[in-house]
Amino acid sequence: MCPVYPIDYDSREVLPMVRELFSRRPEARCLEAWELQSLLFSLGYTNGLVNEGDIASALEVARTDFDPEAGPHEPVRFP
Repeated sequence: MCPVYPIDYDSREVLPMVRELFSRRPEARCLEAWELQSLLFSLGYTNGLVNEGDIASALEVARTDFDPEAGPHEPVRFP
């Protein structure tokens, strides 16, 4: 079972949540912040929705943990 963070979370807790999610579900690494917001809630990591800006900041760091040369994620643009 995933740890449940209280709704009055601290933004420092978002990075450990994202890292744990990425290690348990590698397919989540390609998701954007707004998608992870609901995924973290749906999987029981939080009791409420986490600020999307905090998730975006944590994503930049967490993605480099798994692929150091990746850097910040660039969204795919379709013509």
